[in-house]
This record gives sequence, structure tokens and C-alpha cells, in this order.
Amino acid sequence: MFNDHARIHVKAGRGGDGALSFRREKYVPKGGPDGGDGGNGGDVVALADPELRDLSALQRRKLIAAGKGVTGRGARKHGATGEDAVVYVPIGTQVYEGEDLVADLAHPQARVLLARGGRGGRGNARFVSSTRQVPRFAEVGLPGEERDVELRLKLLADAALVGLPNAGKSSLLRRISNATPKVAEYPFTTLEPVLGTVEAPDGRQLVVADVPGLIEGASQGVGLGHEFLAHLERARTLLHMIDASAPADDQWEVIDAELSAYGAGLDRLPQIVVLNKVDLAPDPPFGVADSRIAAVFRISCATGEGVDELRKALFTLVPEQSRASGDEPEEPVEFLVYRPQPKARSWSLLRTEDGFRVVGAPPADDELERALREAGARRGAAVQVGEESFEFVP
Repeated sequence: MFNDHARIHVKAGRGGDGALSFRREKYVPKGGPDGGDGGNGGDVVALADPELRDLSALQRRKLIAAGKGVTGRGARKHGATGEDAVVYVPIGTQVYEGEDLVADLAHPQARVLLARGGRGGRGNARFVSSTRQVPRFAEVGLPGEERDVELRLKLLADAALVGLPNAGKSSLLRRISNATPKVAEYPFTTLEPVLGTVEAPDGRQLVVADVPGLIEGASQGVGLGHEFLAHLERARTLLHMIDASAPADDQWEVIDAELSAYGAGLDRLPQIVVLNKVDLAPDPPFGVADSRIAAVFRISCATGEGVDELRKALFTLVPEQSRASGDEPEEPVEFLVYRPQPKARSWSLLRTEDGFRVVGAPPADDELERALREAGARRGAAVQVGEESFEFVP
């Protein structure tokens, strides 16, 4: 089953705790603090994979979590960074947080940071100063970012087939490309988008998309085509299929009205009108005069009449891509995320020999309790906040 939407919960890794350690070696009775820093938590990253076609794999994987940073050790040994979690998505996937667009992964290997890992805590060796020679505390690692995101796929195609149900879109795609969509005599045979590659003798390729047939009212949610209208947005040309055995002008107007009602620039795309089934209605009339119509072809998918001429003309009529396929960057493309970054925490949680200590502006009780839980505090642990001390009771 084709899936073009997925909701996932991403959770970056927590930073590792700094080490509370002192150098203890033979003949070195006062070696001093040597606790290393904890490693940063792993990030959660989305990466556009050209091998994927839809978001089906994420329907069964709702939580994406990165690895935790490793706790620091003595001898000033720093902990390792947590393992990143990579979410592989098809090219053309958009990432939303609520209704805000975070990133558009429109090129192979494009990537976006979904959740940043927490910073590792500093070991006690980092707190040595001229007035504090033997710090008996170390910093606890910070939690990683956590959020819900929605992934929406919009297919990338050079041309997209549109038309009423049973106009012959799937039959044409079978004729001109390597795709094998289902073909039958009844409407709504196509229930999910299908991509096909059309090849020219000189090696040039075009990607053509077939989406479920549209009916009047599709832009308002009527019929099967409503949720697939978004897949037409990235096409550079529309192949408007019309059943030549019925009034062609009326069919064109119905579909064009739905494209205009949906918006997103679909009503401005150039169109190639294809009058199919000329074996049933030879030389069908077509009287629509519109500047968007680049050409009109009369074909029969049943007999093959006119199909070769249409296939060859596509490479002339479909606009060239703005980026050649060979110009794709070798390194992953980073996308700026225009999202306010959370303010730095105004307090720090330190691990002491006896328990924990809060430094800075004291947090709210629930926030402190959550931080202590994440730091591994057990019932009865001593906690010092300013001049006050208490036992941790979860």
C-alpha cells in the first residue's frame, strides 16, 4: 500500500554525565581531580534516499530515538558521542512541525536535523580553579530534544497524468514507460500514485506520474483523487487525458476547474492535451483555446495509434530540469531550519559525592524532579538547592 503521510516522535540522545573521579595511583597520593566529560547525545536526522518510493516503512516505526552519550571516566577520558538515528525518506518529502514547514528534502542526500542531542556533562577536572582545587562534583548531561513531526511526500515527476476516471491514464503510462500499473474496464482502477520512466534514444529520461482519477468536487475532498492532488504540485507539465468518445471540451473544463480550486499553482502549469480512444471516435473535435495548452494529440492506447509520436514529443514539450541530474552535490545537502531554538537552561545539575546539587536559578519542582529522574537519582538521594537540602522522593 502506498503511504505518503507519516507521523513520528523523534527523541535525540541524552548527553553523558561528567565523571567524578580523582587520580589514585601508587606514589601519587594527591593526584587531584581527573574526571572526563560525558559525550554528547546522538542527533535524529532525516535523509532523502533515492531508492525509497513512499513512507510505508515509517508506518510501523513511530518512535525514532538516538543513542545516549557515554559517561566520562577517570584519567580525563571523555565519553563517546551517542549514535545518530537516521530516518530515511523518499526524495520530495516535506517535514512539518504542526502546520510549520521545517524542511523540504527535494534532492538526493538532502538532510535535515530533526532533534539535536543533549550536551554532555563536564567532568570534575573541568571545574578546577585557583580557589577550587578539589571539586567534588561533576555536571550531569542534558536531555536531547524531543518532538512530534509529520512527514508528507510529494512525488517528483517531470510530467503528471490528470483526467477523469477511466480516461486511459494507466494504459498510456504502460505504453510509454517501464511502469506496469493495473489496467481495467472500470473507473478508479488506480488507487495509488504510480511512477514510470520514459526513455529517449539519446539517453534522456523523463519521469511521468499517474495519480487516481479526479471527479468534480475533488478539490473539496470528493472522490479518490483529493489526497493525491498534492503530488501534481512538483510536476512541470500536466498530461491531460480525455476520453475522446465523450464531449472533450466538457471533460477538460471539469478537471481544469478542480485544478484551479485546489490552487498551489496547478492551474498555471503547461498542459499537453491527449485525446484517447480515437479507435472509438476517429478525429474527435477539441475546441478549447488556452495559452497553457502546448499541444493536442489524438491517440489510442488500445491500438497504439499516435502513442510513439506523443512519446517523442514529450522530450521537446516538457521543460528541462533546472538542475541536471549530474550536478547533484556529492555531500548531503543541509537545510536551514527556521525554528526558534530553545533558550539555554539557566541552571545546572551537578552530581556530588553525596547526591546532587543545583547551581543557578532554581527550576520548578516538576522540572527538577524530571531532571533528577533522568540523571538516575534514586529515592533518598541528597539534593541541595541553594542553602536548602532535602531527600529526593519521586
